[in-house]
Formats: sequence, structure tokens, C-alpha cells
Amino acid sequence: MTIKVNKQNSENTYNIELFFDLSPDLLCIAGYDGYFKRINPAVSKLLGYTNEELLAKPIHEFIYQEDKHITAQHREKLINDIPLLHFENRYVTKSGEIVWLHWTSMPVDSEKVVFAIAKNITHKKKLEEDRNLLLTNLTQLNNDLKQLAYMTSHDLRAPISNLLSVFSLLDVSKIQDEETLEFINILKITTDSLKTTLNNYVDVLIQKNSLNAHIEELSLNECLNASLQSLQSLIKSSKAEVNIDFSAIERVKFNKAYLESIFLNLITNSIKYAKPDSFPDISIYTKKVSGVTQLIFADKGIGFDMDKVKGRIFGFNQKFHDHADSKGIGLYLVYNHITSLGGHIAIKSKINEGTKFIISFGN
Repeated sequence: MTIKVNKQNSENTYNIELFFDLSPDLLCIAGYDGYFKRINPAVSKLLGYTNEELLAKPIHEFIYQEDKHITAQHREKLINDIPLLHFENRYVTKSGEIVWLHWTSMPVDSEKVVFAIAKNITHKKKLEEDRNLLLTNLTQLNNDLKQLAYMTSHDLRAPISNLLSVFSLLDVSKIQDEETLEFINILKITTDSLKTTLNNYVDVLIQKNSLNAHIEELSLNECLNASLQSLQSLIKSSKAEVNIDFSAIERVKFNKAYLESIFLNLITNSIKYAKPDSFPDISIYTKKVSGVTQLIFADKGIGFDMDKVKGRIFGFNQKFHDHADSKGIGLYLVYNHITSLGGHIAIKSKINEGTKFIISFGN
């Protein structure tokens, strides 16, 4: 079939047959009787049948069983002279493979035929399937972690309450040794702090369930001091030096439990991964960069090989040092606390030269 078009007083002939045959999309003409009347080579190439086989059988025989009913419903609309746009269904190839097709179909009622174009979207559907499976797995993992956090927070509060009861029964007036008294006081303060932290974790989980983490203006010094109090014995035993300077920025808008958890995890990490031949040296300070509030944690510990750990540093259950207490959860929590509230965290580190975490708070 040819068509002649007059253009600028010259006659040009365009070969529609060539256009039909070379199109990578699936082009077909189907009758109202449910049979293909004309197909281009792309149809037989994708489905694996010869032209004769495709023209000899009703179209519904090539359609995937689960899609036959919905396809028949849409076919009725076409017969009633209603165009079909953005319709997707599955076909079964001669080899048994299932392919997804995206259809645009226009009926020509006077000729009792349908002109249709289809695109092969099988790869797109596979990507969607993989993504949905990943989301399902992540949702399940998140629910499992949430349940674990509830159980841990709940189950640990009972022995902590018992321990606090022991302190209330303890008559310290009979203890004369000053060092022993100091240790008892540190232990009591730490236990009190742990109880408060566990209660806060439960509150945070409840807030997350309602998708409404409470944001308020916080004093960095007050939140840091709460964390330092919890870590008092660890700091003392490790002889850690903690240098603090919040003169640039003293307050931030954030979630209180999240901020205290960030302080707790990063300070603990700096102490845990200090160089074996030196005491932990930690600097915590703030600054303003291009209008953005930043909180910086820097230490002089053993550091990371960034070429090896880049992209995994904040992952769940990722461990990069052979420390007995390393569980691969601390930095994962820190990252999620910050990013869930619109912030950003970056890391700079070199082996045996320490690590710097740069937290940028969202607006």
C-alpha cells in the first residue's frame, strides 16, 4: 500500500508498508470477530509464532489465562466504538514465557476493525515486581525490628526497676569508704538514666507508629549532659577527654530522644574505637555553614578505610572492626534518626587518623 502526498509542489511517495514492517512496536489490525487481520513482524518475533499461526486462532488463545476476562471486558468497549488507552495485559509466547504488553487501540466501526499499537513492558514490570518485593521485605524487617525494640525496652525495665529498688533499700550511712560510695552513686545514676532511656525509646516507637515524631527546640548542652551522665562510668574508666564547644549554635529543633541517642552512640563509638596506645580524645562542636546548622563529632581513634566501607557505613548490622561489643546497629540508628527528620550526615575518616561525623540539620 502506498500513499502520495503533495509537498511544496513536488510529489513524494511514502511507503507505508516499510513503516509498518520496520516498527519496533507491535502493530496490528484486529477484527471485531476477535482475530488478527494484519500484524507486523515485531508481533511474531516477540510471541514466537509464525504469522499464519497468529492469524489462524482467536486472539484470546494467546492471552495469559488470568488476563482473559479483563481483556474480554475491554474488547467489548472497543466493539462499542470506545478507544482503549493505556491498557496492560499479559500474553504467553510459544515457548511459554509470559510477556507484558501496553496497548493503545482505536476502533474503526465502519470497517469493524481495531487498529492497535503495543509496547513490550516486560522489563519494566520485572523491575516493579522486584521493587515491590524489596518494599515488602523492608516493611517486614521494619516491623520485626520495631517488635524487637518493644520487647527489649519492655523486658529490660523490670530488672532495672528491681535494681533501683535495691538502691532504695541500701543504707549508705553504714558505708564509710568514699570510693565505694562514689561507685554506688554512679551506678544508681546510670541505672536511673537507663530506665529513662528505655521509656523514651518506647515513646519514640509510639511516635513513629503515628508518623509524628515530636520536634521541639532543644539545648544541645542539656541533651549532651543527659547522655554524658549515662556514660559517666564508661568515660571515667576509659579516661576519655570530651571537648565541647556549642558557642556557634547552642540550640536546635529536633526530637529529644533522637538527639540523646545520637550523642550516646557516637560518644560510645569514639571510646570503643580509640587507639590501643592512647586515651579517647573526642571533640563535639557546632558551626554554621551557608546558613545550615552543623553538629560535628571528631575523634582521634583508629578510623575507617573509606574506600572499603563507603556506602555501607550506615547500613544495618554492618561491622568494620573486630570489637567484642560491636553489633553494627549504632551508626544505623544515628543515620535513621537524622535522615527521618530531614537532616544529613557525612563522614570523613582515615585509618589511625580518627573519624569526623558532620551532622547537618534540616530546616
